[in-house]
Amino acid sequence: MCEACGNSSHKKHETLPRREFLKEGGASVLAAGALMGTSTAAKAAPSEGKMVIGKEPFETRAYAAKSATSGFSPITITRRALRPDDVLLDILYVGICHSDIHAVHSDWSAAHYPIVPGHEIVGRVLAVGSKVTKFKVGDIGGVGCMVDSCGTCENCLDDREQNCLNGTTFTYDSPDKISGGYTFGGYSDRVVVNERFVIHIPAQVHLAAYAPLLCAGVTTFSPMRHWKLQKDQKIAIVGLGGLGHMALKLAHSMRADVTVFTTTEGKIADAKRLGANAAFLWSDEKAFERLANHFDLMISTVPVSYPMQPFMNMLKLDATLVNVGALGELTGGLSGMANGFGRKSLAGSMIGGIAETQEVIDYCAARHIEADIELIKPDEIDRAYERVMAKDVRYRFVIDFASGKSA
Repeated sequence: MCEACGNSSHKKHETLPRREFLKEGGASVLAAGALMGTSTAAKAAPSEGKMVIGKEPFETRAYAAKSATSGFSPITITRRALRPDDVLLDILYVGICHSDIHAVHSDWSAAHYPIVPGHEIVGRVLAVGSKVTKFKVGDIGGVGCMVDSCGTCENCLDDREQNCLNGTTFTYDSPDKISGGYTFGGYSDRVVVNERFVIHIPAQVHLAAYAPLLCAGVTTFSPMRHWKLQKDQKIAIVGLGGLGHMALKLAHSMRADVTVFTTTEGKIADAKRLGANAAFLWSDEKAFERLANHFDLMISTVPVSYPMQPFMNMLKLDATLVNVGALGELTGGLSGMANGFGRKSLAGSMIGGIAETQEVIDYCAARHIEADIELIKPDEIDRAYERVMAKDVRYRFVIDFASGKSA
C-alpha cells in the first residue's frame, strides 16, 4: 500500500454541521519537523529534525511562470512564519486546473509574475500554531481556491467565503493581506494557511485523486445543491473535462438522469462508462432538436465562451443553465424572446464555501467517488498545460510532490 496515498480502502468521514465542523479538531501543537530546511531552485530537502516553529518566515521550492510564455521553472519563495491559528502543510499533491492556465496566460486579467498557481492542494500537516484546534501534526489537510476572507460579513457568516463582501484572498496571485505582495499557490513544497481554510481529508482515500475535489468537485457539487438536484431529474453536463467528469460522477451518484454533451467523439464512450445515461456530440443537431424543453438543470463546465442559446433551448420551463467554466466575457448571443417565453435562466456559480468544500469531500469519501487523474512530475507541468489545451487528458493532471518525501 502506498504510504502517501493509502489507496487500499475508503471509509466514511462523517459530515459535521456546516458551522460546527469549523470548531472541531485535535489538541493544539507547536513543534514539528523542520520548517527551515533549505529549499533551492535545484532540489527540495525532506522534512527532518526538530525545532520550535513560528518565529521566522522560511524558504521553500516552488514552480513558477515568469511570464505568460516563459513556461515553468523552479524558484525559491518565502512562506510566512506560523501565526497562532496557522497550519503548515507539506504538499503531497496538487491538481492542475484550467483556471491555472488562464491565470498564467493573463486571459482574465494581468497576472503578477512570477506566478505560482495551484489551488487543489493535499498535504500532510507538519506543524500547527498554538491556537489551532482542527488539526494535529500528521493529519492530512487540503487547501482549495481561497486562503482567507473577512469572516464577519453576511456572506462569510453564511458559509460563502468565496463571496466575501470585503474581498476573498484566493490561493494564488491574489493580494496577500497578511504578508503583502501576492499569494503563491500549491505548485510548491510547503504552504502556510489559516486553519479555517484547511479541509480535513480522510487518510484512507486515494489522496492524489482527492486533490481535484477541492476545486473541480466543489465547483460542480455546489450548483447541484443550490438548485436542489433530485433523483430522476434530467441534468445535462456540457463539456467532459476536469470539471465535467466530476459533475457527471456527482450527478450520477445522486441518481439523476445524466446526459453529457462533448465536442470529442472519443469521450462518448467515456461518458457512459462514468455513469451517463446518454452522451451526444455538439454537432448532433437532431439530438438538440429532440431534446428541446427536456432538462431540469444544465451545468456548463466549458472553460471558454461559446454560443449558449442552443443549450438554453433544451431547458424546461423555469429551468436553469449554470455556467461554472467560462469566467471571462460571454459572447455568442442569447435570445431574449426564446428565454423569456420559456422563463429560462442563465446563472453563474463560483466554487463553494469552506463548509461546502468539506461537505463534498465527506460526500465523496462515503461513496468512493474520486477524480480520474494522471500523475505527473513537477518538471512535466509545461507539457501538461499543452495537453490540457489540446483536450488530451483523462481527466485531471495532478502534480506529484510526494515522491521522495518521508511518510
